Amino acid sequence: MSADGFRAAGFSWRLYCGRQVLEQSLKEAVIRAGARRAFVICSPSIARKTDSVRRVAAALGDLYAGVYDAIENDATYVSVKAAKEAAVAAGADLLIAVGGGTVIMAARGVAIFMAEQGDPFQLMTQYPEGRAAFSPRLSAPKPPIINVPTTPNSAMNRAGTALKNPDLDHRMEYFDPKTRPHSIFIDEDALLATPPQLINSTAATVFAGSVAAKGQLDSNPLVEGDDDQAFRLSYRACRRLPDEPTNPSLLIDISIAAFLRNRAEDDGMSRLLRGRAFSGSYAVSTALHIRYPRIGQGESTAVIHSTRIRTSESIDPQAAQKVAEALEVWRPGMDGREAALAAADRLDELYARLGMPTRVRQLDIPREDFPKIAADTVKNFNANAGARSPEAQIADALQLLEAAY
Repeated sequence: MSADGFRAAGFSWRLYCGRQVLEQSLKEAVIRAGARRAFVICSPSIARKTDSVRRVAAALGDLYAGVYDAIENDATYVSVKAAKEAAVAAGADLLIAVGGGTVIMAARGVAIFMAEQGDPFQLMTQYPEGRAAFSPRLSAPKPPIINVPTTPNSAMNRAGTALKNPDLDHRMEYFDPKTRPHSIFIDEDALLATPPQLINSTAATVFAGSVAAKGQLDSNPLVEGDDDQAFRLSYRACRRLPDEPTNPSLLIDISIAAFLRNRAEDDGMSRLLRGRAFSGSYAVSTALHIRYPRIGQGESTAVIHSTRIRTSESIDPQAAQKVAEALEVWRPGMDGREAALAAADRLDELYARLGMPTRVRQLDIPREDFPKIAADTVKNFNANAGARSPEAQIADALQLLEAAY
């Protein structure tokens, strides 16, 4: 822990986890929020291929106000704007996001657009030329949100929103703590209705974040506790999911790991893991995922992670030992570089078992696209809020893409 001590932050939430928690507690949660018109936000696949929306409607009875079921991949601005209009028309006073990270982020965007009167293009994070990026303060009260994650994802208890807009050279980013969820329902049947390969992809993303956290040496006691448990849960789940894809306990484990990783960031006052040797590259992985919608987050994370470790110029021996021990590849007498390489090999093995690619060439994207992908990493507030020059960011991304090819 830092000699300067630490600060922690928290927010009000309730977590419902287990079998049929929607039937048991969803209506109670809506009433507790003081709402009378609960409106569901979801994607076409959730509406047509699962019974989750029907279950929500049945559980809510006369509190159910309808559904917008056309959220597009990567939460497009067009679909979120249409969802906002549908929610307003329905008289919604509470939003229920049923889906993965895309839908959960979309619901936050809907809440912002329902409450804020300004131009969405002025409310989003701004990237002024030659100056650091900044996110405008969004002051209006927001309708409460209930999240029903259908995949383990890092969006379930966060406050950031990023909407895809092909008319811009970056996503429309918003940050508003008032869009954090009122309640979260991790429901077994909602998770089991998700295709195993999609579960594996999102599980790989959660696990990668847990590995990155293992490489931190300055965590405060609250963060360390959540990170350790998140790693145990995600490591266990990722090892067993390929053989037990319908084991609800593993789906719960990896979902709780995602929740704990987010809470660790809160307790660490949003410490950033970007740029550390064991953290992969959030900027490059996000750029790949957004530019090529067919590439999942787990896939775009796995193709970069081990290469980032292998090519890092500086490896802290103590951090490398921590990660290698956690991944069960540490041997006495290893130096930092040897431990890091052993950890990278182990990650490739685990990702491959989950069905994830481990080299960029496996994504079947042309190498001539690399400059465009690298340019996409510049305007990503979570990865680079102006701390690095665009030229340095692009050069680093290009080097990593080539090394990972």
